[in-house]
Amino acid sequence: GPGNNKFTIRVNSGATLTLDNITIRGGGGTDRASVYVLGRLNATDVTIRNNAAKVAMEVVGSSARADLTNVRFLNNTTLFTGPNTSSALRVNVSATVNLSNAYVTGNSGGTNVIGVLGSATLNIRGCLTMSGNTGTNLDSVGGQGTIINNNIGACAGGVFATATPRPRKKKKEIQPTPTPTPRPAYAASYIALQTETGMTFQTAYGLDSGVHFRQLDGAGIGIQSIIDAGPLAALDVYGYVEQGVEICFPQMGRVIFLDARTMPRAITSLEATIRDGMTCVRLNSPGSLVLLPN
Repeated sequence: GPGNNKFTIRVNSGATLTLDNITIRGGGGTDRASVYVLGRLNATDVTIRNNAAKVAMEVVGSSARADLTNVRFLNNTTLFTGPNTSSALRVNVSATVNLSNAYVTGNSGGTNVIGVLGSATLNIRGCLTMSGNTGTNLDSVGGQGTIINNNIGACAGGVFATATPRPRKKKKEIQPTPTPTPRPAYAASYIALQTETGMTFQTAYGLDSGVHFRQLDGAGIGIQSIIDAGPLAALDVYGYVEQGVEICFPQMGRVIFLDARTMPRAITSLEATIRDGMTCVRLNSPGSLVLLPN
């Protein structure tokens, strides 16, 4: 639980730690940061969530450097009060952090969410989404730190480069957010769907990041006019879709989208790309896709 020493990750000066495709949660500890970096940290496709400490991650010292790619800071809380506190990320005392593609949301308790101070440098590349946090989202505290923004944009809408699918078991930490689409009794993982249907899927944070796919039959589509048009394939996409998802159908056709955010569902046509004989579309909100003949 929060503050439990065994959950703290500490990278000592002169040491290097590489983290790939993991979730760090429930941290705290004697260093007062769930991830405390004095040396070198390389982190890719990492989620840091539900930690209660001084800050979820602190990188501190002239020999400290963290290269963070496709990371998420979710629902972290600082236990400290007063000025210059941070809830998600703190870059301190001449440290350097290269942040490439980050999703930062739901963090609270600090005067800022990401703080840079003590002649430290934060170099932001790719895209950065910060929403639902309390305090100043991004701050060079007292003008002591340097923040370099390299033409960053929001991370929603498929801005991330797509990640290579990894046939790994879905993480229990990330729960799907079901949509109201009627679903058939059977379920299939993305691995089974790719094998059985020839569809392919790509997401910004990898296919184990909380996006879920379910094949639909006529009952699942639930709209008679669309069923009468003779669907070639139909798919429900739900969960963490806002990171950006690409779906490719093995047939040629046109794709319509049933938006799960509206009731009744709004029906729109999606712009599709034909690639290697496949019909590909991009999506950043939950709903159902139906491939119809041209």
